[in-house]
Amino acid sequence: MSQPPAANDHPPAALPSDQSPNPQQPEAASNPPEPTPTSPPNRPPRPKKKKGPNYALLHSSPLPLSTHPLPPFHPSHPLSLLHLCYTYLSHLLSPPSSHPTTLYTGYFSPQTRSVHITDPRTMRALWEMGFFGKGTLSRSEPSWLERESAKVLAERAGEGVGRGGAAEEATRRRREERRLFKLERARVERGRIERQRAVEEGRITVEEAARLGAGDEGKVGGDGEVGGGGREEEQPLLGTGAPAASLTDGGGQLLDPASAQAEPSLAPGNTIAPTSTGPTEPSVNENPTHPPNPAEQHPELNIPNQEHLQLTLEEAFFLSFALGVLEIRPYPSTTTSTTATPDPNLTPTTLLGLFTAHSTFPPTLTPTPTPPIATLPPDSPFLLAYTTYHHFRSLGWVIRPGVKFAVDYLLYNRGPVFSHAEFGVLVLPAYTHPYWSSAAGLEHRRKGNGGRREGKDWWWLHCVNRVQSQVRKTLVLAFVDVPPPYCEVAAGEGEGGQGIAGLLRRYEIREFVVKRWLANRSRD
Repeated sequence: MSQPPAANDHPPAALPSDQSPNPQQPEAASNPPEPTPTSPPNRPPRPKKKKGPNYALLHSSPLPLSTHPLPPFHPSHPLSLLHLCYTYLSHLLSPPSSHPTTLYTGYFSPQTRSVHITDPRTMRALWEMGFFGKGTLSRSEPSWLERESAKVLAERAGEGVGRGGAAEEATRRRREERRLFKLERARVERGRIERQRAVEEGRITVEEAARLGAGDEGKVGGDGEVGGGGREEEQPLLGTGAPAASLTDGGGQLLDPASAQAEPSLAPGNTIAPTSTGPTEPSVNENPTHPPNPAEQHPELNIPNQEHLQLTLEEAFFLSFALGVLEIRPYPSTTTSTTATPDPNLTPTTLLGLFTAHSTFPPTLTPTPTPPIATLPPDSPFLLAYTTYHHFRSLGWVIRPGVKFAVDYLLYNRGPVFSHAEFGVLVLPAYTHPYWSSAAGLEHRRKGNGGRREGKDWWWLHCVNRVQSQVRKTLVLAFVDVPPPYCEVAAGEGEGGQGIAGLLRRYEIREFVVKRWLANRSRD
């Protein structure tokens, strides 16, 4: 019994009587050959993106301290209880230290009013564990040595300058490529307008204008993307083999050939992942994913490291007093002597008086190197800034200087390599204690301000708030309640039981979030 044909099938055609169906004969005439797929046009292969470092592993420690957690307990595994008890007893009898075996060393510079870290290993440790400090020759992360080493290697290989893997080099290349892209887009647009005018004046036909503009349309499309399409193509705008005539200004003059050299992988459609720098010495985290330093791979370069890590006074005092991992010394004298002893370390009490004196300009130096805590002004800029810094650090924020955005500090959730700052903090003193309303308090405030008017006006606040809204940050006003002078409330009490911790405990911080008020959004 034969099967009925499908609904979309045609009935088989009847064969002539002198022909019989031959299953072995191919039906070439009845079945036309399938069209072969067209091969894609010849395009340069996509460059492999350089695998960046594992930032989550590289910056796994929020502070330069070691933690010793207890092992987990599994109810289904009875031996885990013995391991837990053994670890707990060993920690109880011989507590492990959270501090490094050798404390980090820094040098106080009164000229720059900061603390300098010159040891490469200490620089990497403080940056990787907590994002402390800033490279003096870099934007944030100390990467000058890697950039210089990559520049020397690129010049030796004949690849040109500026192909390093640091974040600064990637930013510079992106800006240069963006500039070349705008020049090429403007040139194509001028040619398009000239052809349109020629068509309107009758000098050329529409077909000739389309033929003349076919080459330019393939470079810069109508949507402004490279290759005339979306971001999926990622074609280079100006390769190394591009003719120099394509880089001309309005007068037909050729541009600088040095500025016309662009990498095919740096077109605006491509993306460049910022890479981190490697340490001069092995990383403190012993991270195998950390990129190697060209200076380590090529010791014959012999480039002296001219960069050091610069800590603010608040960061240095936090590392020295709160964490106890940094010892600060004064800069050694210029006169060298074979019998000279190393400079003694500055104690936290000495640092408090020294940093308080250098927080104003000119510095308010005292005759004694270590002034008593009771003599320190409670509304000094350093005490107000450090209490705010210590407050947000204790809450888990990564706090960085915010002078770039007209604020005192920037608050990051995990760090600058993971995301942008979410909040901008302004430190404002608040004289809420009744002492500051008395005659003595008003006189103290008048002397401390040098006769200037206290507070800020609304114009200043609106300007700062507008800047924060433009950079997508939230403005936080940190009001620090200034306590009365130490001697006013601690008269008759010994200073030994108070110390620095007792002094800082008297400050209170109130946070207020300020947002722009827009009439069209707040009518109801």
